[in-house]
Amino acid sequence: MSSKMMQFVSTPQAMPEKRPAEARAHDFDEIYGRYAKPGAAEQAARCEQCGVPFCQVHCPLHNNIPDWLKLTAEDRLEEAYELSSATNNFPEICGRICPQDRLCEGNCVIEQSGHGTVTIGAVEKHITDTAFDMGWVKPVRPTRERAQSVGVIGAGPAGLACADELRKRGYQVTVYDRYDRVGGLMIYGIPGFKLEKPIVERRHHLLEESGVTFRLNFEVGRDATLEKLRQRHDAVFIATGVYKARAIEAPGVGQDGVVAALDYLTASNRKGLGDDVPDFASGRLDATGKNVVVIGGGDTAMDCVRTAVRQGARSVRCLYRRDEGNMPGSAREVANAKEEGVEFVWLSAPEAFHGDGRVTAVRACRMRLGAPDTTGRQMPEPMPGSSYVLDADLVIEALGFDPEDLPTLFGADELPVTRWGTIKIDWKSMMTALPGVFAGGDIVRGASLVVWGVRDGRDAANGIHRYLKAKDKAEVTSPDVLQLAS
Repeated sequence: MSSKMMQFVSTPQAMPEKRPAEARAHDFDEIYGRYAKPGAAEQAARCEQCGVPFCQVHCPLHNNIPDWLKLTAEDRLEEAYELSSATNNFPEICGRICPQDRLCEGNCVIEQSGHGTVTIGAVEKHITDTAFDMGWVKPVRPTRERAQSVGVIGAGPAGLACADELRKRGYQVTVYDRYDRVGGLMIYGIPGFKLEKPIVERRHHLLEESGVTFRLNFEVGRDATLEKLRQRHDAVFIATGVYKARAIEAPGVGQDGVVAALDYLTASNRKGLGDDVPDFASGRLDATGKNVVVIGGGDTAMDCVRTAVRQGARSVRCLYRRDEGNMPGSAREVANAKEEGVEFVWLSAPEAFHGDGRVTAVRACRMRLGAPDTTGRQMPEPMPGSSYVLDADLVIEALGFDPEDLPTLFGADELPVTRWGTIKIDWKSMMTALPGVFAGGDIVRGASLVVWGVRDGRDAANGIHRYLKAKDKAEVTSPDVLQLAS
């Protein structure tokens, strides 16, 4: 083992420099800088090189984290990049937006011992950003081109990871997406202060250079049915994500000024990308000068409150029905939001929305945590007589997302779905009950993380490869083919 490692006792944890809250709250630039080369090596050297690396075990992609930390500590960054990218198609993206505090870093042995976790995400970002700077990241050049083609529905993390893996094997890949840009929620949902858009666009261009074809503004069901795509391609992978917002059921919810989180975030991201956004220009989806209340406690809610701060809101409050310890969002994101001036109103839930056609206030009630549900999580319940009112000119619903009715949307009634509307698959093959039709990402799991989307895209590519190889072999050995060959 290199003497450079296991420096966690003598070397304190240090994240890359974070811009002060008063400076970063006025723009959408990423809030963390980059490690200087010695800093990244020094932090990587804090790794204990565990015999059983829990960071790797708890990573959905099972990234070889201790190995590329060791290579970084030894200043072997090109090798570190090769190892990092062997298991992750987008390490520079996951390094930025993965909730490391819940995954790899949260399970670091050094963190458990009280020395502060190894800064795995920041080092991962440093490795791949350096690789792009140095020109080490190259388009895919498969050793063999195959005639078989695969259609991928959805240009989010699952679809892009699947397309990347299939191109490595030489398949002809076409990605279809209803939007005008590639990236899904990475381009329109996640704000720039967490993931600057050129990072996503760079991957889009790299995939195009690798031979992946993109058909944007293409909506399955409108421009072609699922059956048409099945006829066009040898296999199809569905990775549409989940976009239907969960709505609040309360009096006054239909008034102007009560908006869905994704509508709000998409408008902000489009504005940042230079698009003409009428709903932003009209003020409908602009928080400037408004009292903003965001309802929800996940990462989407954190994206909304921090976006509202940057738009110049008069006040920003986050209303969540449980306490901080039960919040599903990243603790790091909550801390960043607090630094930027967001007020959290814990153990509170909306009862009604006041206004005369346009929202002016939220009536909420205090909650308490009662008996646990079947998962062991305490259920929130209202406290009688605890109602109070919060001023609100803009209310953003960030309660999560549900799948759209894909069988109807795609003109494919035979596509099997669960009672939640997610697509049913065989997890061993990632294939649905329709031969040659695969699915993965949020449309199978429900709303989840980018890193799980990447994992499903990779697994689906493996399943598609096995399916097409078996199909090709069956066609070659069929009696008709053998008779023709003789």
